Amino acid sequence: MNMIVCIKQVTDPEAPPASFKIDPATNKVVPPPGVSPVVDPYAEYAVEAALRIKDAKGGKVTAISLGTNQLRDIVKKPLAMGADELILLEDEAFDGGDSYPTAYALAMTIKKLGDFDIVFCGREASDWNAGQVGSGIAEILGLPSVTLVKKIDITDGKARIERVTDEGYEVIEVSLPALITVSNEIGEPRYPTIKGIMAAKKKEPLVWKPADIGVEPSQVGAGGRRTKLLKLFQPVREGKCEVIGGEGPEDAAANLALKLRESKIL
Repeated sequence: MNMIVCIKQVTDPEAPPASFKIDPATNKVVPPPGVSPVVDPYAEYAVEAALRIKDAKGGKVTAISLGTNQLRDIVKKPLAMGADELILLEDEAFDGGDSYPTAYALAMTIKKLGDFDIVFCGREASDWNAGQVGSGIAEILGLPSVTLVKKIDITDGKARIERVTDEGYEVIEVSLPALITVSNEIGEPRYPTIKGIMAAKKKEPLVWKPADIGVEPSQVGAGGRRTKLLKLFQPVREGKCEVIGGEGPEDAAANLALKLRESKIL
């Protein structure tokens, strides 16, 4: 099995909300000081899904990450987990894109790699939560795709998949090659072993520019955007609290009931 996993370096979603700042002039998030970025947690589930198939069927897992200023110790995590190869799409031209140019650049990279059985993506990225890139890659490459997958079994060139729904899950069979977006219900990603971490340190990623994947800089990043971001802001949540008292618990309860009736809550 030849598998490709799309990953992403993101701001740590576990960072305290107060540490997030917005630059209104550029409509960009200011990286929290002292908080290291991480591999997108949803992408880690996708890596785990690919590695489970590799464990069972053998094969190769290639991770692809797009962005600028990608920290090697961070984006090498799939290698430490057990992936075989890492490709970084790293150039200023890739910066500032929305879902479409991101999907396009990844699709052209996958097309260049050639033969593959499955492309894995996380269900969405934890920074924008759009959930569009995986389906976009499938559309550009003409692949069948299944989203929100919790279980995968490979038999005779087909994948039998359990897909999460609001009511439970549904079972789908899809011919390979295909694109699959993985949900967190698949199970916790494995921890990198010491052996895996040491091996990842010695392995250098391939770094590709737009020309290496056969695209013009104007087709990716900000030049390829299909949407216009008008305003990026942090929502302000305000609440009011009124303490209802009384001479005792029974009196306070009666006063509370009266207040709720006045407010037409009861």
